[in-house]
Amino acid sequence: MTIAAVAPVWNGREWLRRMLASLARQTQPVAQIIAVDNGSTDGAPDTAREFGARVISMGRNAGFAAAVNRGVQEACRIQPKAEWIAVLNTDVELADDYLARLAACNSWFATGKLLKPGTTQIDGTFDLMSRSGAAWRAGSGREDGALFSERRAISFAPFTAALFRAELFDRVGLLEERFESYLEDVDFGLRCAALGFEGIYEPMAVAWHKGSATLGRWHPDTVRRIARNQIYLAARHFPSALLRQWFRPILAGRLLWGGVAARHGCTVAWARGVIEGLRGFRSMRAASTPVEPERLRRLLSEHERLIREIQSATGFDAYWRWYFRLAGEA
Repeated sequence: MTIAAVAPVWNGREWLRRMLASLARQTQPVAQIIAVDNGSTDGAPDTAREFGARVISMGRNAGFAAAVNRGVQEACRIQPKAEWIAVLNTDVELADDYLARLAACNSWFATGKLLKPGTTQIDGTFDLMSRSGAAWRAGSGREDGALFSERRAISFAPFTAALFRAELFDRVGLLEERFESYLEDVDFGLRCAALGFEGIYEPMAVAWHKGSATLGRWHPDTVRRIARNQIYLAARHFPSALLRQWFRPILAGRLLWGGVAARHGCTVAWARGVIEGLRGFRSMRAASTPVEPERLRRLLSEHERLIREIQSATGFDAYWRWYFRLAGEA
């Protein structure tokens, strides 16, 4: 088994050092490490070289999606060609058996349980998506427990600390670079689902994720991109009939997310993102093929069922409480 690790890098030198040290301790070793630098100014590329990584310079901050794509292309070019590709954020630290446990799943892709450093609180598991175009990282902010300790088939693996068959990128394509950062992995998951490719969530594989270590969770650029990319998801994947049928949940989701942004002082950033999303709607739609309607309906119905189930068991976030009140049945 040949694994290549791809890590997009934009500053965060000390977090990168911890991630690479944990990568060096893996019981399933990696054959190559590819650090794709998005214009770091704190010496992070030098730290990557200390750990034997091949450093590729993008020359600017081209975005997470572009950096991942460049790393995947390099991993598939170098001999021996990687059979598996691990995509890793620089602010994760892996348990020593993390990659071994994911590889043992022998699926198209796999991801594990991400905890917040120094806590037993879930940072993320797998992603779920609603009819509104909003996604939720299942369990985020909740205490770890039995609900998040069940191995299961999944549709979307966050590109935070996940393992993919290299062949999958040949079949599905690379990340959509116009997303830049945020929700590009959900877009990839929707394309996988459209073609029938599933993955595994393996809770015995554990990692720790700082989360938003570079910009911060409520940085205006983060809010703008998420607001824009939620609209891009609908443009790329929702058939026209479902866009009309789901107008109510789409509108509810957009307005509710705007309300959350306003609570964090990011109304202007949210509005800018919505405007960008609407302006790019036609071009995004023209460059993609919507998911078959009945397949998408079944997928998002199951995702909303899981969101409701987990939220109900662990306490509803205000966003999801109001979303289910306003959106109607899936």
